[in-house]
Parts: sequence; C-alpha cells; structure tokens
Amino acid sequence: MIVKHTLSNGLRIVAEPIPHVRSVALGIWIGTGSENETKEENGISHFIEHMMFKGTKKRTARQIAEAFDEIGGHVNAFTSKEMTCYYAKVLDQHFSVALDILGDMFFESVFSEEEMEKEKKVVIEEIRMVEDTPDDLVHDLLSEVSMGNHTLSYPVLGTVENVMSFTRDDLFRYKERFYHPQNVVIAIAGNLPQDYLEQVEAVFAKHQGKPASIQKKPPVFTPHVKTRVKATEQTHLCIGLPGLSMRDERIYTLVLLNNVLGGNMSSRLFQEIREERGLAYSVYSYHSAHRDSGLFAIYAGTAHGQEDEVCELIKQVLHQISEKGITPKELSKAKEQLKASIMLGLESTNNRMSRLGRNELLLDRHFTLDEIIQSVENISLDDVNQLAREMFSSKMSLALISPTGEVPASFRGKAVV
Repeated sequence: MIVKHTLSNGLRIVAEPIPHVRSVALGIWIGTGSENETKEENGISHFIEHMMFKGTKKRTARQIAEAFDEIGGHVNAFTSKEMTCYYAKVLDQHFSVALDILGDMFFESVFSEEEMEKEKKVVIEEIRMVEDTPDDLVHDLLSEVSMGNHTLSYPVLGTVENVMSFTRDDLFRYKERFYHPQNVVIAIAGNLPQDYLEQVEAVFAKHQGKPASIQKKPPVFTPHVKTRVKATEQTHLCIGLPGLSMRDERIYTLVLLNNVLGGNMSSRLFQEIREERGLAYSVYSYHSAHRDSGLFAIYAGTAHGQEDEVCELIKQVLHQISEKGITPKELSKAKEQLKASIMLGLESTNNRMSRLGRNELLLDRHFTLDEIIQSVENISLDDVNQLAREMFSSKMSLALISPTGEVPASFRGKAVV
C-alpha cells in the first residue's frame, strides 16, 4: 500500500512499506532538470547534482562516501531533463543513517570554490566522453533537431563553456529557485521503521522557500535534419517522430507498439535490418515520455554508404505497420513482455522507490499493479493499429553522425539545422 503525506511546507512524502525485505531505498526527488534552464544556465542542474556530493558543513566529500561504505550502502544521483534525484539503498537497520546523510547533503552542501574548480574538470570530461561516444551523442542531436529552441532540447550535461562559467552564487540562486519544498518529493520503499514518517518530517519540515513563477509550453515537433561530421567507424543515425506525454492515456499502447517495432530481438526492425540483411549490429526503437510531450526514436549504427538502404528499410517497416497493422500474435507477445517487465521491476526496492518519485512529480498520482495490468489487458489490436497509423504517418526528423555528414537520400530536401 502506498502512503502519501504532505508537510505543512508543501513537501510531499510517498512511501511503500514492504515488510518482507531487508532493504530500504530512499530518494530525494526535485522537479527540475535541463528543461528549467536558460541557454546560459544549461548544465547547471547536473553540476549542482555533482556538487551536492562534494562536502557539507560537517562532512567532507570523502566522509560522505565513507559514511555509506561503512554501512554497506549505495548512494548515487542523476539528472534528467525534468528532474534531479539523490538516492540511497541501505539495509533497513541503517535507514536513519542514510536519511541523515542525504538530508545533510540537501541542506548543508557548501559548494566550496576549490571543490567547484575540481568538479568542473570532472564534468567537462563527462561531456567529452559523450562527444567521443557517437551512439550516445546522436540521441542528444535528435532532441535538439526535433524540439527546436524548446528547453527540452538542451543536453542535460550542458556545454563546456557554461560549466566553466558557473559561480558559487549561480548554484545557490538556481537551488533557491527550484529546490523549494513544493517542488520536492521524498520517496521511500522497503522495510521501513515504524516512525519513518516522523524521522523524515524531523529532517525536512524546516525546509522553506517559495516556488518560482514558471510558465511552460510543450515543444512543437520540428521535422528537420541535423548532422555532425566526426571520424567514426560507423554512421550513427536516429529518426524521430512525435511521441506521447506521460499523461496520455495511450502511453501503454505506445509501449506495446514500440515493443513490436524495435523493442527486442524479435522485433520487426531487428529481424529485418540485422537478421535478414546484416546491415547493423545495433538497431532499436524507444520512446521518451515527458510531462507534456514525447519523442519516439529509431536508432541504427551501420557502415558508411549503407545509410540510404537502412533509412529506406526503416521507412518500409513503418509503412507496413501503418498500412497493415500488427498481428494478434505480436500483440499478445508484447503484452506478456510488458507485464513481465513491470512485475519483475517491482522486485527491487530501488525500482519501487523510483516509480513513486517519478509518478508523484510528473503524474501527481499512483497506479496499483492491478490497475496497470488491467489497462494493458484492455488494449485492443485496433488501439495499437490506430496509434501506428497516426504516429507513423507523421513527418520525421533525423540526426546523423558520420565522417561526411552526408544526408540519406530519403531525407534530402528537408531543412538542415
């Protein structure tokens, strides 16, 4: 059973007690990421995430790391386009210790200038690592070309120039704007102590702050082309289509459609392009769902000179599904895989905690397992085929990385940005 409690300052606590396990996963979720940044700030959400581990008023960076190692726990964080999360997984007996350390990091991080200068170098290396990994970089390029000037197109890591320019005051100002209590969710799952709510409230009830006035509009999909010239061994390409938001009632229908198209080894794209033609080692599709928008993408890495054929085959597969639909057997298999994925994921306290945090921040509600399974079972063949006709008839965007940057024939004539 999921328990939700809202403190007087607006901060939300969502918890799922699981008495039969011996671990607890605890996360501090903040509703901000690269989407909330200006062009000049791009990368600051991620940089703050790094700096929260670099020392507080009573713990050095080393002491934070050692404190979790001493209890055999795991601590980490991530930043995405819409949220930032600091989380830990520990044995149930160490819940109070994990809460104390995460609370200390959240409230008392000092952002020392000396640590900032060192961490800037670390983050810049992270940016360079992505630049040297074209099968990662091409997905960032697809977001940029598909979402125009919208902030959802910004890379989470930001730019080297921006990271170099961040000051200590910049970090505190941004944190004050977006780390206010109404924008924070504490998510917990596992074998919780009886007084877990009182413990969390004792740490976070003191949190004060007012929400910044922010008006967001969903991005408008732009069917343009973006290329990057790099000395790569393969051509890496991503095709983009308008997707669905997390709040769209057809979101699980799209998950099933993606499964059939390119979500696994028996999918149509994998079978046609890799197994039948041998044109790629890696080819797949995926969907990125945001609060108010989504992006559907198809990736393939292929030898230089084969990009025309690969793009044409991808379009043929999309057209075939759009015109003839998927089969009852494909739908049944996709449903079983989706149900298994959901149920197996719930065996992890960390996954359950993540589900709580994301749903509270982005959906403002929580679905039971029975509700999810029933909604999946209710999806008909017509539902999937109708969505396929709607999505796969849309205009497409393209991101490509290769030594020449040459645009595949089927995309020539589109605006190159």
